[in-house]
Amino acid sequence: MILNIIQEQVTSLRRPLAAVSLATLPRKSSPLLLLLHWHGFLLDERKRGTQAADGRGRRAALPSSALQLTPPWDDLAQVDAQMLDAAWQLGAWDLTREQRQGCSVVGASAQEAVECRQAFGDNPLAPDDDSHLVADAPDRIELRDIASRLGYVRWLFRPVADGLWRQAGEDDSLSPDGGRLPPCPVQPRSTTGLTGTSYRYQLGRIDRIVLLQPPAHR
Repeated sequence: MILNIIQEQVTSLRRPLAAVSLATLPRKSSPLLLLLHWHGFLLDERKRGTQAADGRGRRAALPSSALQLTPPWDDLAQVDAQMLDAAWQLGAWDLTREQRQGCSVVGASAQEAVECRQAFGDNPLAPDDDSHLVADAPDRIELRDIASRLGYVRWLFRPVADGLWRQAGEDDSLSPDGGRLPPCPVQPRSTTGLTGTSYRYQLGRIDRIVLLQPPAHR
């Protein structure tokens, strides 16, 4: 399901993806917040009055897409499986899953608060400005506020197919279009239930022998 939704959005916007993230609460069947971060720019309509003398307007980053998904799930491994399938077929080198504590608990740092807000689509530098986001997620703010108390789980990958990273490195598991054929051979890993932990699923591989070049002598 998650893969299909991502592909539908890519087809609709026809823009390259920079990153895909997903966040939810550590409670069964909590809504999932899918964030699609696009590469591209558009003319910032609010700043047309500040155009330069040559007539060119200011460009702003293309807003990210926020989509609320409500599939039933009993275990985080079920969400892992869907994200693994999406990351595998979209050619990501890896998939990271993080289990974070609430950022409003005693001892939480300012950085943790920023990361919690970002995981749920906020712009921490401008909390009251949603121009960075095109959202179809009615419970986004409520999810963010509950996460600040109870903690949250976040997944992140950077796609190669329909993405920016085609030339970023070598990966011998990719098809010419930057994707991979199903099924994903990597199995979901059971969660520990502990906050403050993370796990990285390795998806890409290099089969060739890479010879390092000796330093040039001067």
